Amino acid sequence: MTRIGFLYTRLRAEEKYLLEELEKRPNVELVRVKDDGHFFDISRIPEPVDVLFERSVSYSRGVYISKIYEANGVKVVNTPQVAERCGDKYVTSQILVQNGIPTPRVLMAFDEESALAAVDAMGYPCVLKPVVGSWGRLLAKVENRYDAESFIEHKAALGVNHQVFYIQEYVDKPGRDIRAFVVGEEPIAAIYRTSENWITNTARGGIATNCPLTPELSDICRRTAQAVGGGLLAIDV
Repeated sequence: MTRIGFLYTRLRAEEKYLLEELEKRPNVELVRVKDDGHFFDISRIPEPVDVLFERSVSYSRGVYISKIYEANGVKVVNTPQVAERCGDKYVTSQILVQNGIPTPRVLMAFDEESALAAVDAMGYPCVLKPVVGSWGRLLAKVENRYDAESFIEHKAALGVNHQVFYIQEYVDKPGRDIRAFVVGEEPIAAIYRTSENWITNTARGGIATNCPLTPELSDICRRTAQAVGGGLLAIDV
């Protein structure tokens, strides 16, 4: 009998589907682990498990709790190392650049004046993003110098976490992008995310439709998965 821990914040549709499948397995004992409402002892885990599936909504909770389980001998999916590589946009971009994988140009700055200079150097339009964040939140398309001054001043006022300025080249896509899904290092499916807005995330209203896995798409997904360390991955193209 394999004991599988399931770390979660709340049960969204995806978590419910995963739990339904796990509960069908006769050789699996499921242990649900909530990521809030209690504390964790770093020298031991609450209940012994063989594997932990990490499904926290919070990036930081997921990483730290995964590290506790991994340090106590539990295999974690995804590993905290992969989560850190994929959860921090700077780290992800640096890995892609180092591995020769095509990715938008990125400039980093750590004060308002340097951030303005970086935006000017990148050219307009460009995109300001938080280094940690998901679901298309707190993104800004910077169209001109006035926008840059306003957005950068606003970000600086949000606190120290937003004073790391990640400035990315704007990619003029045809009203859609691609999200591909990888298991281990093997692409298994892909969707188009279509929106009239420049932000195509489905969490922000983007419409998902099937996208064929072409050899070119599969190749870039494999290379990306290998670069970050594999796992259960969603790759935006």
